Amino acid sequence: MLSDRELARYNRQIMIPGWGNEGQEKLKKAKVAVAGAGGLGSAILLYLAAAGVGNIRVIDNDKVDVTNLNRQVLYTDADVGRRKARVAAERLEALNYDIRVEGIVDVIGEDNVSELVGDCPIVDAMDNLPTRFLLNRVAVRRKLPLFHGAVYAWEGRATTVIPGETPCLRCLYQDVVPGKPPVAGVAPAVIGCIQAGEVVKYLLGQGDLLAGRLLIFDGLAMKFNEMKVRRDPDCPECGVRSSPGLHRT
Repeated sequence: MLSDRELARYNRQIMIPGWGNEGQEKLKKAKVAVAGAGGLGSAILLYLAAAGVGNIRVIDNDKVDVTNLNRQVLYTDADVGRRKARVAAERLEALNYDIRVEGIVDVIGEDNVSELVGDCPIVDAMDNLPTRFLLNRVAVRRKLPLFHGAVYAWEGRATTVIPGETPCLRCLYQDVVPGKPPVAGVAPAVIGCIQAGEVVKYLLGQGDLLAGRLLIFDGLAMKFNEMKVRRDPDCPECGVRSSPGLHRT
């Protein structure tokens, strides 16, 4: 049951046709794992918490650095040197007393990725492909949805992986690009909000997901483009037999 406090807090979204009290109850009972509490993670986490997703697991091993502060809006100068996962948990629970946030300080690796994400829908807010591929592998094998976002400078992209129905990340990306990308602060804000929206739609069972579609954002031109994504029959993870490649719509 939603409390009077929750009914008041979520009033404006409960009013949306098809959402209602029932939809808000679904969010309250839901559990989501967010891998990464940086630029993408900041936007994702803030809006999942504000929407009332009841159980959020934040996984990040980094400490807040002054170079993060142009885009990682969960943190302030006073947080420099502190673990992001712990600060994020504190800040999100202060934002919304009715949710529970678990901050896990750990490096996602081959030996622990399954345990860290559990059986939750996975939100990919990482900044490196090797870790993204680990999350993708768990998602495919456990048939968990994976909400992917990535940014570079003023650009970003997002897609939603539904194992067995859509291409996985291995179908999209073949080469691992080393190093940290340059980032304009607004780019992860835009893409992170899109990812959060995808998660909420999935939990509610509403709307059309970015399943089999790659949404591309160009902040300098202020344009969105969309590409259909097909499965790679030789994908080492999902191994589906159909035509590979990207086709613009």
